[in-house]
Amino acid sequence: MKETKPAEKAAIAESRPVFAKDNYKIMVAGLVVIVIGFLLMMGGASNDPNTFKPEEVYSFRRITLAPVVIVLGLLIEVVAIMRKPKA
Repeated sequence: MKETKPAEKAAIAESRPVFAKDNYKIMVAGLVVIVIGFLLMMGGASNDPNTFKPEEVYSFRRITLAPVVIVLGLLIEVVAIMRKPKA
């Protein structure tokens, strides 16, 4: 087995987590926004499988609002990753 040098042991002991607690909170918020976007996109189940209702499938909520909410959640994730922790 390879022996580690004292300087390497000190560096390992002083290592910090990759993200701060605030970053993780922002990441969770971004995930919640993404899940909300997918929930907005689903639905439209019909009682009769032989009928097609384009006004439900191609509604504003599913075609415009849900993708915008998902992209907003992804942007929140990028902010959470790129944000520097308060020192």
